[in-house]
Amino acid sequence: MKKLAILLFALSLTPLLLSAQQNAAHDGKMEWWREARFGMFIHWGVYAVPAGTYNGQRINRIGEWIMNRGKIPVADYQAFAKQFNPVKYDPDAWVRMAKDAGMKYIVITAKHHDGFAMFDSKASTWDIADATPYHKDLLKPLAEACRKYGIKLGFYYSQAQDWNNPGGAASRKVTSEGWANPDSARIDAYTAANNGHWDPAQTTKTMSQYINEVAVPQVKELLTNYGDVAVLWWDTPTNMTDEYAEKFNELLKLQPNIITNDRLKRPNYPGDYKTPEQRIPNLSELDGKDWETCMTMNETWGYKSYANNWKSTETLVRNLVDIASKGGNYLLNVGPKADGTFPQESVDLLKQVGDWMKANGEAIYDTEASPFGLFAWGRCTQKESASNTTLYFSVFDWPKDGKLVIPGLKNKVTSAKLLANNKTLKTSAGGEGLAIEVPANALDKIATVIKVEVTGKVESTLPQQKEKMKAGAID
Repeated sequence: MKKLAILLFALSLTPLLLSAQQNAAHDGKMEWWREARFGMFIHWGVYAVPAGTYNGQRINRIGEWIMNRGKIPVADYQAFAKQFNPVKYDPDAWVRMAKDAGMKYIVITAKHHDGFAMFDSKASTWDIADATPYHKDLLKPLAEACRKYGIKLGFYYSQAQDWNNPGGAASRKVTSEGWANPDSARIDAYTAANNGHWDPAQTTKTMSQYINEVAVPQVKELLTNYGDVAVLWWDTPTNMTDEYAEKFNELLKLQPNIITNDRLKRPNYPGDYKTPEQRIPNLSELDGKDWETCMTMNETWGYKSYANNWKSTETLVRNLVDIASKGGNYLLNVGPKADGTFPQESVDLLKQVGDWMKANGEAIYDTEASPFGLFAWGRCTQKESASNTTLYFSVFDWPKDGKLVIPGLKNKVTSAKLLANNKTLKTSAGGEGLAIEVPANALDKIATVIKVEVTGKVESTLPQQKEKMKAGAID
């Protein structure tokens, strides 16, 4: 009886032990990603040729959706590939720009919703090697450059939507959202009757055929032919089923350490992290899960010649600080031109962000979320060790009275310095909290970082989660 009791007790512990092992394995593969905090998204493809304009008509919304938003026939869109010849493509320069900006990983669109593969695929001729005058794989030299500079490489892959390879899904968008097409009524009736498709060429095969003949083989190529793949970034699970998702999920065994996002198929394939898009979650959405905000530098992901609403360096840096202060990653997008160059505005912004990161990156890399929540004057990140905590206060609005107050901080201070120049600052504890004496002027008007080391762990004052994190569009 005693042996039976011991056996039953051991069996009861098995699920807990398995769960602990799974959590440890997950934490192990996520370690580099959590340390990185900052990466580059690259949306590049045939859509860079029309660059937002079709038949003289500017097509609204994001550039990489021009085929769908403009309801461009398959044959017309494929003709753009004949003009896609990125002779100025310099992957070494791209990776150096990412590294100099302080980014630790790159995720590039290996295939977006237009179905065009940016690599030499044997599963479809709608790719860079067969359909363009360039005739060369774009991803292999990028993978080599990433290895050279110590940057992790990930691939974005549109697993469900594909508007060129027959059988791929198409998210239905009303024609008037693209432009005031006088033929909108007829086109909208057609897309309503054909699951979002607007060209009969798109439906000559079933989605099962597309999944089995194109998508699954291409993902296998990506996970086989380019060395270590750090991230697989799925997008828009339109018409996906669990059966389809499992086919992709099985392929991940080819890269045991790969990290995936939450867009393969919801809810049964949550991946390793959440993906709020074009927004930074508020504190009440944080649930302890890993997350990454992806965001554009202007108003589009794929290049549009007339998209000039560029964010400022201040906005980009403060977004990064805000995201890190909430325990997230920032995936900042560049949309290269058809010739293979980055828009000059992107180049300039990357350099300026990099200048800030060179002086202050310690406050971003390998940090955890603030124990305080948000300050009116800035943000906080932290690093914990066994016996002490390092706090990084990124100050956006410099105090006019020469004193920065940290309410609620009761731990003993062992050091306080300006991060960029290592200048020691005086501190005092009072009823309001910790007061730090600061110079009259900020070192950096965007964000000056004050590094404070204290004994022990800092008690959290964060609010409880009240909302579900919005993690990007399903379709």
